Amino acid sequence: MDQRVLEAVNSDNVAELHQIFSSSWQSLGQGEQKALSANFVKAALASPEFLAKAFAGTENDNVNQALETFKACLSQLPSTVENMADNTIRLKLFDLLVELQDFIEAANILSGYRFDEDESSPYYSTPDVQADIYVKIAECFLHEDEIVEADAFVIKAGAAVQTLSMMNTMKDDQENNFADEHISIILRYKSVYARILDKNRKFLSAASRYYDLSALGSQTDIIESDDLLEFLGRAATCAILAPSSSQRQRILGMVYSDERLGELDSLSHFATHSSILSKMYREQVIRRDQDLIQFEDSLADHQKAIMGDGLTIFQRALIEHNMVAASQIYSSIYFTALGQLLGLSTEKTEKIASKMILDGSLKAFIDQVDGILCFDGQEDSHAKKLIEWDGAITSFCMQMNSVVDQVRQNV
Repeated sequence: MDQRVLEAVNSDNVAELHQIFSSSWQSLGQGEQKALSANFVKAALASPEFLAKAFAGTENDNVNQALETFKACLSQLPSTVENMADNTIRLKLFDLLVELQDFIEAANILSGYRFDEDESSPYYSTPDVQADIYVKIAECFLHEDEIVEADAFVIKAGAAVQTLSMMNTMKDDQENNFADEHISIILRYKSVYARILDKNRKFLSAASRYYDLSALGSQTDIIESDDLLEFLGRAATCAILAPSSSQRQRILGMVYSDERLGELDSLSHFATHSSILSKMYREQVIRRDQDLIQFEDSLADHQKAIMGDGLTIFQRALIEHNMVAASQIYSSIYFTALGQLLGLSTEKTEKIASKMILDGSLKAFIDQVDGILCFDGQEDSHAKKLIEWDGAITSFCMQMNSVVDQVRQNV
């Protein structure tokens, strides 16, 4: 059967190979199947045109048969294949499938790439190779919004990158070019990680990661200036969408202080970001206008999701912002008036305010009897006034008793 496989490879006969690895080899023992698979992999690599023709993409049936054949073959391999031929074929198949934009299959094929920590093993890979493989897989899963799978592989990539960084710190000063040699894979890892945080709606962490990437222009020339500006725009987007907190205010301040912020206006998908972010950082009340509509239209699908309370992510972020902005204007406000300002019912306004008070993002207390929200430590001021009032009453009573005693003595 080995000769039959070799002839099919040399003649680019994908249909024949598909027939062999789908039915004919079922009569073979497990050991024979493994040997046949290894021989097929080596033959496919030895042929200068077989892979390119098998995945030419002009005949879908041909491509499907080729993919099914290789998947069957790669699932039945011996523990070691000469010259790591199985890893080599996975990389080549990955590139071909990416060209065909079959990202899920590309990721699945490459996820079977074999690593070994033993340096004497033919499958030993350095941390930079491991990181590169894991990042490629994560990028493909992320492209198809398979966030759980992408997250799993970016975590593996992170471990490899950390090992790479530790090795770099152990280098002598004379060999300090190690980081430069691997900066590309580290940047790809950071970019994918930021995008996964963004997709998982962890906007505060994503904003911080994006901003760090946008600020790398002074450290490396690998990233184009347009890409740096794109990262800055994404940082602004995520900072605007993040829940209200002191950490969010810090990120808003970093982006607001960046001298490139105004350049975002020249990009259609970031045209309103600088205006909205500036108002948020300065804690100004933001009212519904065309800028907000344009901003919402520029958001990605996962950023437009409707939350459990019936509000979109941006609506919730805007309401929380305006709640905090109102605290800079008023010492207290009726929930009916605040609801009108926020465009919400009185009940929903009070519910959101309660949650913000509980998580510490709003310094206030609620007077439920009168339906009033008191801002910025007004509770302490109110208690202080009560104490002062009690003291005044006590002093008055003492003075009154003194007057009464004097009158009695004179009588």
